[in-house]
Amino acid sequence: MAVVAASGELDMLTAPQLRDAVQAALEKDPAGLIVDLTDVDFLGSAGMQVLMEAHNQTDGSSIRFAVVADGPATSRPLKITGIADLIQLVPSLDAALENVTA
Repeated sequence: MAVVAASGELDMLTAPQLRDAVQAALEKDPAGLIVDLTDVDFLGSAGMQVLMEAHNQTDGSSIRFAVVADGPATSRPLKITGIADLIQLVPSLDAALENVTA
C-alpha cells in the first residue's frame, strides 16, 4: 500500500511535486495507492489533473486508488467538476485504508 500525502496549496507550482511522488509510488507496483489531501488548503485544476492521471494509470489495473478529501478546499472542487464521480473519495485516511485493502 502506498500513501502519498500533500499539504498546503496544490496548484500549478506544486502539482509537479505531487505528480513525481505519485509516479514514484506507482513504480513500486503497490496493491493500492492513496492520495491524502487532508492537509491541503487549496486544490487547483493542476492538482486535479494529477489525480485524474493517477486514476487513469490505475484504472483497469490491479492497483486500487482512492483520494482522501473531506471539506470545502478539497472534496468540493472534486464534486463540482465531476471528478468525484470517477475517483473514489473517502473522508479519512483510515477509511481509505479500509476501502482500498478490502
